[in-house]
Amino acid sequence: MGHSMYNRIYLGRRTALFNLKRMWIAGLCAAASVGIGALVLLACVK
Repeated sequence: MGHSMYNRIYLGRRTALFNLKRMWIAGLCAAASVGIGALVLLACVK
């Protein structure tokens, strides 16, 4: 019983870390696309 609880906490921690990494990558991609969009907009305005 206690062992499964430990496994659940361990797995939860691993999943949280994985989700954090995915969120960081998604944020990086979003920031890059926003930056590219801003550059394209600036180029079009000029």
